[in-house]
Order: sequence, then structure tokens, then C-alpha cells
Amino acid sequence: MKVIKTIDEFKEIRKNIGDRKIGFVPTMGGLHEGHLSLVKKSVNENDVTVVSVYLNPTQFNDKNDLLTYPADFDDDKELLEKADVDFLFAPTYTEMYPDDYRYKVTENDLSKLLCGASRPGHFDGVLTVVMKLFNIVKPHNAYFGEKDFQQLELLRGMVKAFFMDINIVACPIVREKNGLAISSRNRKLSEKGLKTAPRLHEILCNDSTLEEKKKELEDAGFTVDYLTVKDKRLFAAAFLENVRLIDNVEYK
Repeated sequence: MKVIKTIDEFKEIRKNIGDRKIGFVPTMGGLHEGHLSLVKKSVNENDVTVVSVYLNPTQFNDKNDLLTYPADFDDDKELLEKADVDFLFAPTYTEMYPDDYRYKVTENDLSKLLCGASRPGHFDGVLTVVMKLFNIVKPHNAYFGEKDFQQLELLRGMVKAFFMDINIVACPIVREKNGLAISSRNRKLSEKGLKTAPRLHEILCNDSTLEEKKKELEDAGFTVDYLTVKDKRLFAAAFLENVRLIDNVEYK
């Protein structure tokens, strides 16, 4: 696996890849089995797999969340080497934002709902950095998990709106045996929190009304940000020990 830290270097490598099919997995680091499931799918379906590790500050509305994000580059690099990744792209802020974020991509509908309602500017940062990464990597296929379902839908919309010849590949949520959606942020929970956290998915799946689910979550120790049905999916975000957890399930 080759580690690349500048856009110019990657552009030269991209020329040499030519017409071979490229799969791309953008990440912010703190890699786990969810990320690795995307990487595995890309490796199986493409000639070349590129993974980016870039902790993108423009999508954090809470500076403390950015500062405490659980990521270790050396650990991530080792995992990606074992997963047979061809190229690891790990740029700096200066590389990614030479304009210091004066220009950005904005969506004016879905991005204002759900996570966007309580995290102003979050999806501007997500869409902008992914657009930049797509323009650098020029992948044929890009892999995203369904845990961040709202993000997935926004990226699909962005690719369609800007006529980008990229296939967005949606990948199923990877869960612990107890149902907890695997997330980098789970590492910020205490042992007690990790025992409570699976209740989020359990309560989303049980046969109760939204009002009852909200009360069950609060009784379990969660502070509910939102619990909403949209397009036949039940979306939830809740804080546990000041750690923000999200999940979604089909809603019947």
C-alpha cells in the first residue's frame, strides 16, 4: 500500500492507473469493522482501491467533538495494509482547503432536517469535502455505509445534480452481536455506556409508538435529539454519556 499526502502526487498516480476500475472509500479515520466492510467490497469489485483518511474539520459544528474524535493514523494504516488497499490518501487541511473553505457545496432541503437541524453546517462540510475527494480520486465506485443514511442520500443527490459519473454504492450497517451499530464514537463510551448503547437499536425495532420509544430511550438514559419517520425509515439520534449515537431502521 502506498501512502500519498499531496494532491499533486495523487494526480500523477491517477494518470498511471488509466482505465482500470477504481473503488474509493472516504473515511475520517478511527477505522472499525464497518469501514473495513466497505473496503472489502471495494477490493472485491474493483481493480484498484483507494481509501482516504482525513479528519474533516468543516463538518464539525462542535469543536470539542472534533478534538476528541477517536482516531489513530498508525492503527488505521495497519488495518488498511492488511485489507489489501492499494493507495491511502491522507492529505492535510492546507491541501484540501487552499481557499480556507471560502467555497462550499450546499443543499437546501434534506440537509436541513434530522442531523442537519441540530448540526448547522455539518452537511455543507460533508458535501464539500466529498466533492473535493471525488475530483481528486476520480473513482468509478464510491462506498458508503447505510448507518449515515441521510448522508448517503445527500451524496446520491449531489452526484446526480452535478452530473458526476460516479456510482454510489450503499453498504449495509455493520452491527455488534447485541445490535449496536459499529461507530468510531462508540470508543468514547464507558463500559457502562457500552452496555446501555445497544438499547437504541432494540427500542427502534420494538413494537411501540414513537412517543413510547422516546420515553423508553429517556428511561434508559439517552437524551433524544430526534426520533423521526421519513420515507419509510425510522431515524434516531440520541446522546449517551455526551456521545452522539445515530441509527436507522426500516419502518413498517
